[in-house]
Amino acid sequence: MKHAAKIYVIILFLVYLLNQIHVYGQNVTRTAQDFKMVPLANARIAYSFPGHDISLSPSWIKQREDLNTSFLLSLNPDRLLYNFRVNAGIVSDAKPLEGWESPDCGLRGHFVGHYLSACAGIIDKNRDTLLDKRIKYMVNALGECQQKLGGKYLSAFPESEFDTLERKYSGVWAPYYTYHKIMQGLLDVYTQTGNQKAYQIAKNMADYVKFRMDKLSEAEIEKILYSAEANPTNEAGGMNEVLHNLFAVSKDPAHLKLATVFDRKWFSQPLAERKDILSGLHSNTHIILVNGYARRYENTHEVYYHHAVINFWDMLMEHHCYVNGSSSGPRPIATTPTSRIAEHWGVADHLNATLTGEIAESCVTHNTQKLTATLFSWTADPKYADAYLNTFYNSVMASQNSEDGKVVYHLPLGSPRKKTFLKENDFRCCNGTGIEAFANLNSNIYFHNQETLWVNLFIPSKINWIEKGVIIEQLSNFPEESRSQFTISTQKSISFALKLLIPSWANTQTKILVNGRPFETKIKPVSYVTINRIWNNGDKIELVFSCDFHLQTMPDNKNVIALFFGPVLLAFETENELILKGNQEEILHSITKQPNEFSFSLKNNGTVYKLVPFYKLTRASYGVYATIRNDF
Repeated sequence: MKHAAKIYVIILFLVYLLNQIHVYGQNVTRTAQDFKMVPLANARIAYSFPGHDISLSPSWIKQREDLNTSFLLSLNPDRLLYNFRVNAGIVSDAKPLEGWESPDCGLRGHFVGHYLSACAGIIDKNRDTLLDKRIKYMVNALGECQQKLGGKYLSAFPESEFDTLERKYSGVWAPYYTYHKIMQGLLDVYTQTGNQKAYQIAKNMADYVKFRMDKLSEAEIEKILYSAEANPTNEAGGMNEVLHNLFAVSKDPAHLKLATVFDRKWFSQPLAERKDILSGLHSNTHIILVNGYARRYENTHEVYYHHAVINFWDMLMEHHCYVNGSSSGPRPIATTPTSRIAEHWGVADHLNATLTGEIAESCVTHNTQKLTATLFSWTADPKYADAYLNTFYNSVMASQNSEDGKVVYHLPLGSPRKKTFLKENDFRCCNGTGIEAFANLNSNIYFHNQETLWVNLFIPSKINWIEKGVIIEQLSNFPEESRSQFTISTQKSISFALKLLIPSWANTQTKILVNGRPFETKIKPVSYVTINRIWNNGDKIELVFSCDFHLQTMPDNKNVIALFFGPVLLAFETENELILKGNQEEILHSITKQPNEFSFSLKNNGTVYKLVPFYKLTRASYGVYATIRNDF
């Protein structure tokens, strides 16, 4: 009977897939009612672990998390709540925040949403009682503000902002962008800490959005949500994503129907058809829409959105990204190769002329990582894990000051450049995504299903795989040391497959030891080594990487290069434009590792350059991309 049941499920799924292919071909938009009739298989092959199942062990990564937590604790909740209370007519004696949270800023309130999400992550994994008490206080205060505003609407700015948007289709600074941040923060507080009031407030906020959208025509909605202009002031943020997230929790078809209003075809259709329309678009406005499409696919299994998401990632990573997985920069315009505007994607494979001081917006990087992790969970394809690892060390970790935890808005890669760290009172968008990213550094190290554990990052940590009754501890000083050791703790023998990522930079001399004995396997970059066995208490696995210096070039100029040592992007400490002489092979052979420290030197044309991991740089002037020229 079990086999018959399995066959029946397989037949149902095949019928569903055929139906979805037909739907995709006909470009039909399904309604929420249609989805209720569809038997859904699970979209995911691999699952990330809940935050409370993974703890970071003492390391430089943990120190970065601790810097971020200290900043979260330093913020006064009454100051964070000031604009919400004033907007609701509640007297506040607190001092208003500055920057993008000041009382005259159109985005006021957005950082509070990020703050709720970041604190929820810390509470979930560390059971931080102080932050938990603070978040409960803030949620209660936000609930009071919502009731004063009529029971549905909640924001730090008046409803008139939406009136203006609906009347002019512009003229305000992204009210839905901010509304999304607040909703998502409340939803994260509910899903990660169980706060029921936060959930109710978020549902009430969704009701308000429905009220506004129900009175608009399709043509009006299209104008409100069409965001192809430069730095679009009607940026809707991740409204589609948060509403799809809400539906995943509530299972209320009204939430799904409302979410689909924000899934605009003008953007998704070309992506589904594998047409690259990214050039000129504001990067963070649109990558977050793709994260919403991904969530829709997980909820509804519409093949159309699966294709749109996969195709987008391929276009982005293969044609619009720099060597560290970051993207965004000057916006192409008709009269010149680039404009002076930052935060946009350019022409595919034309990156050489974009190395201004305002490229690689951190928000874009963090949302790219989110998308990459999602695609890994769908496919378990090592190319996604490899890309995630590269961006983690060479973009995410490079965006934070290792001395005080401050983060950058842009992460320039030309020469000479300096990292400009945001002040504590800036409260810009990248402050917000930054505190979320560094609150969740334990995410996506490991993935699992019933029979398999994937190891995608080499970070000192301990994982409690509750379903298996197994605890696995990873010890490492990666990437400064090229090895990681894993220890199994279990009360009884247990069988599962352990999959260790072999990244693109690992060479064939990489070794794996199981209980001190070599594990014979073929090492292939961008793959997994699978150890499938019965595990016993105290079993140890050691992964010893072998790697070399290597370089990557600009797609439109092979003489513009960036240097790596294994996984680590290297930056030249320099106050001058980086011009090197020779050829690529000669340059690679000229790099030497400094004794007793994780830094390097390169002698070229009479100059000795110091090279350091990009993630370690704070105050020094630097260059990442260098130009090879032999005409001087």
